[in-house]
Amino acid sequence: LRAAGVEVRAETFPMPSLWLERSAAATIFGDGLEIHPRIAAMPFSVSTPRSGIRLPLVDVGKGTVADFARIDSAARGAAILVETEELKDVDGLFREYAEAAEIEQRAVAAGVSAVIYVGSRPDDLLYRHNASLGPDNRLPMAVMERDGGLRLLRLLRMGAPLSINLMIDANISGEYESYNVIGDIVGAVHPEQIVLIGAHLDSWDLGGGALDNGANVALVIDIARQIRLLGIRPSRTIRFALWNGEEQGLWGSWAYTKSHAAQLDNHVMTTSIDIGTGKITGFFTGGRPEILPAVSKALELVAFGGPFQQLDVPIVGTDNFDFMLEGVANLVANQEPANYGPNYHARSDEFPRIDQAQLRKNAAIIAAMTLRFAEMPVTWTRQTRAQVDQLIKTTDLEQQMRTFGVWKDYESGKRGRTP
Repeated sequence: LRAAGVEVRAETFPMPSLWLERSAAATIFGDGLEIHPRIAAMPFSVSTPRSGIRLPLVDVGKGTVADFARIDSAARGAAILVETEELKDVDGLFREYAEAAEIEQRAVAAGVSAVIYVGSRPDDLLYRHNASLGPDNRLPMAVMERDGGLRLLRLLRMGAPLSINLMIDANISGEYESYNVIGDIVGAVHPEQIVLIGAHLDSWDLGGGALDNGANVALVIDIARQIRLLGIRPSRTIRFALWNGEEQGLWGSWAYTKSHAAQLDNHVMTTSIDIGTGKITGFFTGGRPEILPAVSKALELVAFGGPFQQLDVPIVGTDNFDFMLEGVANLVANQEPANYGPNYHARSDEFPRIDQAQLRKNAAIIAAMTLRFAEMPVTWTRQTRAQVDQLIKTTDLEQQMRTFGVWKDYESGKRGRTP
């Protein structure tokens, strides 16, 4: 970003806890059987003893209320094996998050000792899927390669008694320092007014984080580079934000809203790009009908890349979230699923999966829109706490926030605009 000719700084913030897998392994025992399916520990899983923990393996189906009722007391002290649908697109990904939060809540209530998900990805891809309770999780949790997990379900459903020796060794420690990278092209007329675009730097470790979200970090940097090369002087400041701590709970962008609280009234628009390199089809506009005309106007210069259809609903799961809770106008690029879902947090999230031609087109769309917001009259204002509360009451925001483990921070007053 500095090489692009932008004034850059690192803004530090505290991360509440560190989690990194060192190793994870599973051995399945049955009558004359010993199987070694591959597993990946779920972020925020606790570690087991070094030699592992031996538990009965119980088929909990898809983890519904009826499934837990069916296995009844067999769940207590067991490792449950959860069946999943194969993940094919982004809709399936959001469904997976929602279902996992409910399954894990039931698992805790039932007294299980470990949770194992049959992997939802094709070709036995392993991936990281956050434990829904985040750092508050107290169970060993893992994802098992799909074919191996389905084989175990078949055996269990044939009546074969199975047990698992589960070994997870994770580096789990307390608070540490991370940082966001923030760069500005200072406005020539209204330098105090800010149009912000951002993407997150961090990724889970199995793959290279190309789709999630390295490609869009490159997009943000390239927009800065192109504006500088063209000698454009926007009226408002354009701020380029490369967030950290997104995967663990949107910590970097939350920290930004706290450290820049005095500036938030002057944040005209914030945009997040975080769904790989599929074609941009429009924007999630956050349940803010008053900004829809401005978004459409801002996209006029790149109409050739459309058509664009805005979805005026709030969305949780990326770095727009804390701006939304602070009442700041926020956008999330809506993109064609392309290959994002199956490669999400997976070993396969590597550079060859990037659609470079489409990424360049997406950069043109975001750049044109950002420059337009840096010049156009502003007809909307920052929402009050009461308006944010009303947005939550009249949409599915509360359920989304519960799914992503951020509801309690809002409910307790840690997150969001003060009344």
